[in-house]
Amino acid sequence: MPEPKILLVEDELSLAEGIKLNLEMEGLSCTWIPRGDQALRQILAENYDLVILDVMLPGMDGFTICEKVREAKNFTPVLFLTAKNTDDDRVHGFETGADDYLGKPFQVKELLLRVRAILRREAWYKSREMSSRQAFGPHWVDFDNYCGEGPNGPFQLGMKECMILRLLMERPGQVVSRTDILDKVWGEDAYPTSRTVDNFIVRIRRVMEQDAHHPRWVHTIRSVGYQFDPEGKQRKGEE
Repeated sequence: MPEPKILLVEDELSLAEGIKLNLEMEGLSCTWIPRGDQALRQILAENYDLVILDVMLPGMDGFTICEKVREAKNFTPVLFLTAKNTDDDRVHGFETGADDYLGKPFQVKELLLRVRAILRREAWYKSREMSSRQAFGPHWVDFDNYCGEGPNGPFQLGMKECMILRLLMERPGQVVSRTDILDKVWGEDAYPTSRTVDNFIVRIRRVMEQDAHHPRWVHTIRSVGYQFDPEGKQRKGEE
């Protein structure tokens, strides 16, 4: 297997050199760029397995980079690495499409653990244990291209929405807890809460269910989590 490719975007030279050295010692390929505007062009032009992205950068800030990358339908995982570490900063980072957020100062060991966790989640999502295109009832979903079609017509899904839906579809008829979803899709140390999962389920239902208030495919198991029904049976009283 080729070594994972990581893009490090950090304008502090000594910190960047230390991170790059430790990543390469872990067997990871690391390219370093100090400017935000250069980084955006590089991310859109090359295929990376992960981008480690500072927020305060010359040329363009990290939040803007992440927003533009997601607008371009590029779902390369992003790990923010920054001194802007308030709750509001973290929430804003996740809202722009980040996969994880690590505040400065940090321990190198923690950074490496988070990098490995993101790469594991990415490897799971790209694995071929399940075909990238899945059909159920009147629907089909393409997990590689983050799109699908159903009774309401074509739809687009974000990467997190696709990851949640894929996890549920891998366990048809089984109840998947919110904790399991958070761990598999975000990682147990990430900032999102169980309420975050509920919000993403709402988005999935909005585009996929014929009637989002009376779902047939993704059911709520009250106080526990969610269940994918491959037969699409409506349950009385569920909203």
